[in-house]
Amino acid sequence: MAKKQLRIGMVGYGFMGRTHSNAFLQAPKFFDLPYEPALSAVCARNKGRVEAFAANWGYGAVETDWRALVERDDIDLIDIAAPNDMHHDIAIAAAEAGKMVMCEKPLGRTAEESAGMVAAVEKAGVPNMVWYNYRRIPAVSLAKALIDDGQLGRIFHYRAKFLQDWTISADLPQGGEGLWRLDVDVAGSGVTGDLLAHCIDTAMWLNGGIEKVSAMTETFIKEREHTLTGKTQPVGIDDACAFLARFDNGSLATFESTRYARGHKALYTLEINGEHASIFWDLHDLHRLDYFDHRDEGTTRGWRSIHVTDGDHPYMGNWWVPGLAIGYDESFVHQAADFIRGLDGDAAAPTFADAHRTDKVTDAVLKSARTGQWEAAS
Repeated sequence: MAKKQLRIGMVGYGFMGRTHSNAFLQAPKFFDLPYEPALSAVCARNKGRVEAFAANWGYGAVETDWRALVERDDIDLIDIAAPNDMHHDIAIAAAEAGKMVMCEKPLGRTAEESAGMVAAVEKAGVPNMVWYNYRRIPAVSLAKALIDDGQLGRIFHYRAKFLQDWTISADLPQGGEGLWRLDVDVAGSGVTGDLLAHCIDTAMWLNGGIEKVSAMTETFIKEREHTLTGKTQPVGIDDACAFLARFDNGSLATFESTRYARGHKALYTLEINGEHASIFWDLHDLHRLDYFDHRDEGTTRGWRSIHVTDGDHPYMGNWWVPGLAIGYDESFVHQAADFIRGLDGDAAAPTFADAHRTDKVTDAVLKSARTGQWEAAS
């Protein structure tokens, strides 16, 4: 008997549009899902390019106005893979139309903006999720299981960093397709909302809420030409950010992110030190979790590298034989699968409400950088 379809309308055809489309296509091939994802329509402003994208990925129709996509009666789920300044209006309109909503991170450019999105999906009672995909890398999911099982004991320290180097050139313009992340009006913030939001979401998922933060930010190149106007104007986003944090459980944290770390394209690492054990994870070696347990025999005590590929590791029983690794794109497949499975049970996280809490932390970080004071983060 054929499964009922989950008809998807995608907004955006960039990097995230590709990852999401691939996730929906692959999820039913590896996971037993209650609904069959169907790529019904995709929307973007450039008609020629969106038609080519639709043909490549198998979308049944195209739109050039997201409002028309939301109004279609052959769509169940609106997936927002568009720049940050579009998230708010599309999500609220989709919820008011009774559509399920999935949205790229950050949910809003500010916590105030995302609060309205939370209110809309909760009022409409529609399933919702934000694509914080790093939760669903099996090694990170294993870290969560170890923490929840008490293997680390009381947590003392959490440290995370996310380093890139792609904006160092002063000749790089801001704004427009591909460079909208440098335009504060579109992005909302720089590395804080783009990179540290990932670190913050993962941290709160693993270690609980963040109580307060103390931050500093820097914009190294103060002016850039704007792609759309051709005029040189001030840069409003943060190029680098470092902050201290205190979690609700009393543990201490350091977070760092920059786009000015020459030699690093996407260095995301996290380490957690607990009473009994420590864990370390590196995106560059994403299928491994380094683990140290002080309770091991003294003569053999030391860091071990767990190759997270066995069938009893999170998600891995749905993939290949033990020893064969999966990669970045499969984290999106896992998220799509969890969302669809959650439609007939407990809703999968992170929901809009979860992502709103992350936005409150990023707001507090940016406020602290302005005031030079510790700021409440919840």
